[in-house]
Amino acid sequence: MEVYKDEKKRMYLENNSIAYLFGFQVDEFIEVHEYQRDEWIIQEGMRPDFLFYVMEGTAKIYVTHQNGKVSLINFINAKDYIGDMELLNDVYYTKGIQASTKTICFALPFYRYRTKLMEDAKFLRELTKFLSVKATLRAAKYSQSLAFPLENRLADFILQTADEGIYKEKHITVCDYLGVSYRHLLHVLKQFCDKNYLQKEGRNYQIIHYHSLYKLAEVLKHN
Repeated sequence: MEVYKDEKKRMYLENNSIAYLFGFQVDEFIEVHEYQRDEWIIQEGMRPDFLFYVMEGTAKIYVTHQNGKVSLINFINAKDYIGDMELLNDVYYTKGIQASTKTICFALPFYRYRTKLMEDAKFLRELTKFLSVKATLRAAKYSQSLAFPLENRLADFILQTADEGIYKEKHITVCDYLGVSYRHLLHVLKQFCDKNYLQKEGRNYQIIHYHSLYKLAEVLKHN
């Protein structure tokens, strides 16, 4: 993880202001964090020291069950918050959050901003809208698992998790997240390769035809 300093931080703040989200000045103590693929933004079970606002990249949310099984439960994208539940709840079991691609976040230290954030009507309105959209998307994901074929859902998953055109997620994680059998997943991946949407390279897949995957994934957006 890299924390931007001096000129690099100043330039990023100048080009990527989020002042509109707050009713008070945040620039003095805000930090800019950059994470590479597979780096942990938050370790599971550890309360974060920051409220993050994602500017670039994607991340995955994991949870470990009592039986030791680790499940992918959701994604984080640009303009999402990380640490919002920890801000609102003194007691909260933090999920593990891992970068899927290079991810850049603004980081507001809780020890400086918690009281101001909880008293800032403008920020709380923005946070409420964010939480409402997040709840709606979670409900939509569940309905999609029942209503749409694997081809559409897998295309969307590949586009969300690919890093610079390379898809490299573990099959067992994908099966668990999408609620499908291992055999069914391999069958659809083979179909994508046969249609030249993907090209298998060792254990990974290179995206060859983005438009075809976007077309399949777009069906979910209009549900």
